[in-house]
Amino acid sequence: MLLRLPAALTVLLTISAAALVVTSAESDLESDCANRWIHIRHLPPKFNRNLLANCSEYPVFGDFCPYISNHGLGQKTHNSTHSWYRTDPFMLELIFHRRMLEYPCLTSDPKQANAIFVPYYGGIDSLKYLFGPEVNSSFNHGLDLYHYLAHLDAPSIWRKNFGHDHFLVMARPAWDFNQPSTNDPPIFGTSFLQVPEFFNVTVLTLEARAYPYQEQAIPYPTSFHPPNLGFFDSWVNRVRKSRRSALMLFAGGGGISANPNVRRSIRLECDSVSNMSANGTGYGKFCHLVDCSNGICEHDPIRYMKPMLQASFCLQPPGDNPTRRSTFDAILAGCIPVFFEELSAKKQYGWHLAEDKYNEFSVYIPKEDVVFKGLKIMDVLMGVPRAEVRRKREKILEMMPRIIYRKHGSWLGLRSKKDAFDIAVEGALRRIKSRLEEEGEEISGNGGVGLL
Repeated sequence: MLLRLPAALTVLLTISAAALVVTSAESDLESDCANRWIHIRHLPPKFNRNLLANCSEYPVFGDFCPYISNHGLGQKTHNSTHSWYRTDPFMLELIFHRRMLEYPCLTSDPKQANAIFVPYYGGIDSLKYLFGPEVNSSFNHGLDLYHYLAHLDAPSIWRKNFGHDHFLVMARPAWDFNQPSTNDPPIFGTSFLQVPEFFNVTVLTLEARAYPYQEQAIPYPTSFHPPNLGFFDSWVNRVRKSRRSALMLFAGGGGISANPNVRRSIRLECDSVSNMSANGTGYGKFCHLVDCSNGICEHDPIRYMKPMLQASFCLQPPGDNPTRRSTFDAILAGCIPVFFEELSAKKQYGWHLAEDKYNEFSVYIPKEDVVFKGLKIMDVLMGVPRAEVRRKREKILEMMPRIIYRKHGSWLGLRSKKDAFDIAVEGALRRIKSRLEEEGEEISGNGGVGLL
């Protein structure tokens, strides 16, 4: 049964930040929280909770009402599971907000805070501009929020650093918020990241632009959200023991047009090797295609996770965007990701997947070599020594905690492993610290006259 409002609203944010701040203070975390204090700005419900009331009103985007349950994790894949959910990655704003409420270093005093979190559901708010009735007013996106933060709520919090210490999450690619406000007529996208008042704010997105100074990409949520260390370790053991019967796998859609592109090349190569004997190679077959056309895989992890568990390499070709949620599904399955352009991950997720470590857990094949030079992906992958394959998979197992979002309220044992949320918050704190230091130097260098 779908979870409908207002029930979803009453369940979603039942824990108050104030109550958790008291818990944090009672735990005497002063030393542990040095340089890590975060204040959550108060926002009226119209900027977060009330946005969910329109969850079924975007027919082009789709009804997202089923996916706001469990604080954005979505419904369980089946009743007996404790870790697997039908998670929509665009619900990351809800997931992140819920996790922020149990962050151990919250403070009710913004003067004490090292960073200010803004619990704004910007990606959800953008739907009315992207797919709804305000499509021709996309240049207005964010202006109400700025007016509230800077003039209505507590202007002194904003004016202390003019947004340099603020951060928020927007669960869509940054390109969706990058339309110049002068476009007439408007094209797809909103102008949130083009609003000068927000240039100082750190924005965490699912995909960053190639020249990010405002935003930082953080991992797409997978469907795996373990509540304790036992369930996490059980999954890791299953991944480690899984028999890899296919050399490579592609789970996705596209590639059916006649125009040259890497997805088309992948499909053609998989078709050509489907009848080839793999005897003596250690594999049952060379290529496995999981057709995810028309979004049929989006909320059904069973369709692609089991095949990923049975493949050595998972192909990650760009589509409409260079990044893919499938990259993180593959890592979760212990399937070595194969990238075809650096913007798919290497130039995106530096906080979570160090740029200089990609050769330790992935394979890179330039898409131009595949599409225009006839390079066979199978030949490249068959050329990777088995010992190196094992080393890459062990590295993936080591990295796995960094790319999952564990369930809110998880047990202490699992909280000892930093997950995607923990690393994102640490990264935001570092970036804000750096920005404030740069701003201080700039003010000093201009005789005490700061630039916005």
